[in-house]
Amino acid sequence: MARPLIRLPDLDAAIEGVVRSYEGPEEINNLESAALPNKRAVIDAFGHLRPAIFMGFYATRPLSRDNLRYSVSEHLYPAYELLVEQIARAVTYEERFGKAPVHRPEGWNEDVVLALFQQLPELRRRLNGDVVAAFEGDPAAKSIEEVVFSYPAIQAITAHRVAHVLYQAKVPMIPRILSEYAHSETGIDIHAGAQIGERFFIDHGTGVVVGETSVIGDNVKLYQGVTLGALSTKREKAGSKRHPTLEDDVTIYSGATILGGETVIGKGSTIGGNVWVTASVPAGTRIFGRARE
Repeated sequence: MARPLIRLPDLDAAIEGVVRSYEGPEEINNLESAALPNKRAVIDAFGHLRPAIFMGFYATRPLSRDNLRYSVSEHLYPAYELLVEQIARAVTYEERFGKAPVHRPEGWNEDVVLALFQQLPELRRRLNGDVVAAFEGDPAAKSIEEVVFSYPAIQAITAHRVAHVLYQAKVPMIPRILSEYAHSETGIDIHAGAQIGERFFIDHGTGVVVGETSVIGDNVKLYQGVTLGALSTKREKAGSKRHPTLEDDVTIYSGATILGGETVIGKGSTIGGNVWVTASVPAGTRIFGRARE
């Protein structure tokens, strides 16, 4: 097939039209992208943190106690440099455009990254509990290694536990980039602000949504398609408790929707598939096939 002729005058006119469209009042006309965090760099930083957390699963050479420190350093040094720069970009952008809620002193970005790294041993302990919960909670799992390598829930929860530390430190933008990266990779949408306890297990995972102010206790299990959402999405509700609380030992089956900041699912309760819940239920409740309002 012959290559089509380029109609340069028409093409130039189309380009000029796009350029002129940036002169309007639309919010997406921001041309300060160079000052924004680089999404790829943030993801690359997480790509270094994950091997540092699960070193024995991602190493490209035999590991021993003698070379472990070197192997961890190979990942944490570049992760440090990437995160320090990207957090600085996010803070600078907020301050430049008057969006920063507080002023961060010089070196704050370095302090935040060091604090994150200091919490990595505790994150590893928590993530070990999440992996064991997945292995023990899924009869189809053949080994711990299979869970770490192949379960999308572990990738999503790992990203969340890292992002949540940065969210608690009030780092702008970076936590959401991490959570949405995990969402795009796994189909599991966990907001960085959600508070999640020990031994959290998401089975299958696709379509799970956990809202920003959700509070999840220990030994909680969610199946695919579960939504922990808000009854209102009005912007004036931002900053309030909008999403439900799941106490310890709760199981929520596929397709269930739990809504509302005042909604508490009591300890040891089981919510069946496709159930709609907008009111609290006491400990030990079992709901199947009907709504609770």
